[in-house]
Amino acid sequence: MSTKIDLSLSRPNRIYRPSEPLEGKILVKSASSISHYGIRMAINGSVNLQVRGGSAGVIESFYGVVKPITILSRTLEIRPSGKIVSGTTEIPFSITLRNPKEDNSERFYETFHGTNISIQYLATVDIMRGYLHKSLSATVEFIVESDKADLLNPPISPEMVIFYITQDTQRYPILPELKSGGFRITGRISTQCSMLEPLSGELTVEASVLPICSIDIHLLRVESVLLGEKIITETSLIQTTQIADGDVCRNMTLPIYVVLPRLLTCPTVLAGPFSIEFKVAIVIFFQSELSRLHPKSDPLTPRLWMAMETLPLELVRARPYASWTVES
Repeated sequence: MSTKIDLSLSRPNRIYRPSEPLEGKILVKSASSISHYGIRMAINGSVNLQVRGGSAGVIESFYGVVKPITILSRTLEIRPSGKIVSGTTEIPFSITLRNPKEDNSERFYETFHGTNISIQYLATVDIMRGYLHKSLSATVEFIVESDKADLLNPPISPEMVIFYITQDTQRYPILPELKSGGFRITGRISTQCSMLEPLSGELTVEASVLPICSIDIHLLRVESVLLGEKIITETSLIQTTQIADGDVCRNMTLPIYVVLPRLLTCPTVLAGPFSIEFKVAIVIFFQSELSRLHPKSDPLTPRLWMAMETLPLELVRARPYASWTVES
């Protein structure tokens, strides 16, 4: 059996805050004892930025030239030189993410996996074995959320926006029968949402000359990267939630309830070299011959048989309501 090394964190969900220690165990499985020149652990956090030339409208050589932004870089010696006995060995570790003795002006952005922007925190352990043997390494990603002291107290004031979607609000061509016969969809939706709460609202189809095929809620991310003197912005789809399938009764209120995906969303970030923002789009698909011919069209590309309303969405990190009630 070859020697294997693994990292096991103390929390199954791998969620930690900057003021908390990252704790866990280093697991070493070996058929025989091995000598080493020290066991080290490195904790790194960075904002990785990239610009895709084709989508950004700049030359392809710009792809990947944006330097990552370092958030955290710390190394700790877990054990000095020595031996690891055969079998399974567990080596506990504990390392503080934010050093309380240092200036705490540095910002720990929350973990986020986007298209052009990725905020990632990694723990890497290395068992140094000298020149004749390859070092043993293992890496695990952990998730960082805002410190409790930085969280907003609930209830977050619900910023609900009233919207209406008609043939006159569309910025793109629609079917002639929709243009002449008309339709009207009204409702309201939250434009500020806590990460712990669903995106909520309601919608009513008041009138429509054509039967409705589907009503979807698109959650969008808007990633902007500063490249020289240019700001490159790209909007991409995170997830789609269908709130109605088929034609719906007129003047009946439909609830909007969208659960936010954890790693694909984060609190809205407006930083100097980059920004992460979000939007919500209400999309209505109408039944027509054209829609049957193009069932797999891009949901973000306006079509003749669809109507859309897009609104900005601010995401914030707030304390759980129950814990806030107990503390207060």
